[in-house]
Amino acid sequence: MKTFSLRRKFFVLIMIGALVINVLLAAPQKAFTQTKKPNIIFVLVDDMDADTINRNPEKYAPKIKSLLIDKGVTFPNFFVNVSLCCPSRTNILRGQYAHNSGILTNSSPDGGFQKVYAQGLEKETIATSLQAKGYRTALIGKYFNGYPDTAPDDTYIPPGWTEWYSPMEKGKKKNNQKKYGNPYAQYNYTLNQNGKLVKYGDKPKDYGTDVYTSFAVDFIQRSAKDGKPFFLYLAPFNIHGPFTPAPRHEGLFPGVKAPRPDNFNEADVSTKPKFMQDLPRLNQTQIDKIDRTYRKRLQSLQSVDEAIGKLVNTLKANRQLDNTYIIFTSDNGFKQGIHRASTGKLSSYEEDIRLNLLVRGPGIPAGKKLPQQVGNIDFFPTFADMAGVKPPAFVDGRSFLPLLKGTTPNLPKWRSAFLIEHKRDQKRDTALENQTKLLQEQSELENQLELEDMSELQSLQEGGQVPKLPTYQTIRTQDYTYVEYETGAKELYNIKKDPYQLKNLASVADPTLLKQLANRLSKLRTCKADSCRAIE
Repeated sequence: MKTFSLRRKFFVLIMIGALVINVLLAAPQKAFTQTKKPNIIFVLVDDMDADTINRNPEKYAPKIKSLLIDKGVTFPNFFVNVSLCCPSRTNILRGQYAHNSGILTNSSPDGGFQKVYAQGLEKETIATSLQAKGYRTALIGKYFNGYPDTAPDDTYIPPGWTEWYSPMEKGKKKNNQKKYGNPYAQYNYTLNQNGKLVKYGDKPKDYGTDVYTSFAVDFIQRSAKDGKPFFLYLAPFNIHGPFTPAPRHEGLFPGVKAPRPDNFNEADVSTKPKFMQDLPRLNQTQIDKIDRTYRKRLQSLQSVDEAIGKLVNTLKANRQLDNTYIIFTSDNGFKQGIHRASTGKLSSYEEDIRLNLLVRGPGIPAGKKLPQQVGNIDFFPTFADMAGVKPPAFVDGRSFLPLLKGTTPNLPKWRSAFLIEHKRDQKRDTALENQTKLLQEQSELENQLELEDMSELQSLQEGGQVPKLPTYQTIRTQDYTYVEYETGAKELYNIKKDPYQLKNLASVADPTLLKQLANRLSKLRTCKADSCRAIE
């Protein structure tokens, strides 16, 4: 009996020892417990139209398909207020329509980093709101066009960002654009890494999107270890021109051609405004160039697709996946042969303004599509809602988190209209008019235009064509797109019956319908905050 008792005591001691060891081993795991507040990862790609993913996601974006589309919610009716990089990114960070932020183009005097900085818009953004509530914030990748020109110095970091890894586009000194390189090309660029300027070269390891992804992975790991909720804004330059793929993706998708929807190289544009009628039909040389560009865009997308996989794997390894919202979209769309335009954006045609929005996260159903109209002015209030933060009174958008959670009333009580805006960029149009002189005036143009514009102009040098769009405002309802141009021209399309916008109905539509749309558009173009939501 005594022997049995000793054995029993020995066994109990062993069990206690094992328990102590497990507790000690588990202590470091505090680093991997879920943060109390949800994390938010926002991935914003550049110039990606919806069809890039919709056409064949299993082949062209397999990780985006399996990890985002299949695991979350897709909004096929997601719209951007301005189909252009800098205004769209301002819409996102400020939650405002462009007529309220004042950012309507990519360069001064009507836009660009220069105007964002001059107006002090960076002092109140989603980053400052979340950081004030204990979030660790990081911007990795593209910021505003022209950054950091006109800032106090070239190492400038805007308010609200705990960590900062963004490439330089323009410095304070003349010709610094050349000095800092071109981040759109993915090589030979300069990053502002938390106040230190670091140059990257032309080796495979320097490929921009891979570098940004590595910073993002490290940021997630460190934040998880410290138990800090985080907001990560990852903005690769893909799939923007010059459409540079990573070396490992060069040569993929041989023979693939750009989509040929009904409005590709449109045969009859007689009902469209004169600036569209002025575009001749694309010739075979131009169409071949469109196909080559499309393949490069798909190749360029692959590094982004891989990045999604790395982000999800990192979250999973650090026990953060179930407590993290991942939002994926683009800043604007892109035309490839649509309505005779070989390249470009800026218009209010569907290919430019209607994008995919993918969201996965805690409490969000898997593999579901929601039909409601959401817009890029909604990100600020939505991210604030996710974090339990009240957005500032100036925000025009609305939180779509209730849609994701299934707690919003029926569709008619949600938004039924969205405003699209565009202001003509005189510098850009002048450059287009003088495109035959571009080779001789390249250095001069580089000092006048943003790098993004130069990419488009390079395409035009090679025989492409784009319309010169006047200033316009558009109202996009569930059924119609109605456009008013400063020239007096109008466009009206029944999206349900004419999804490719082939027949402009403005001259033949019911006058009552036209009046209703015009009156509502007139109110939207000057709305602010609560009034925007009421009119919508």
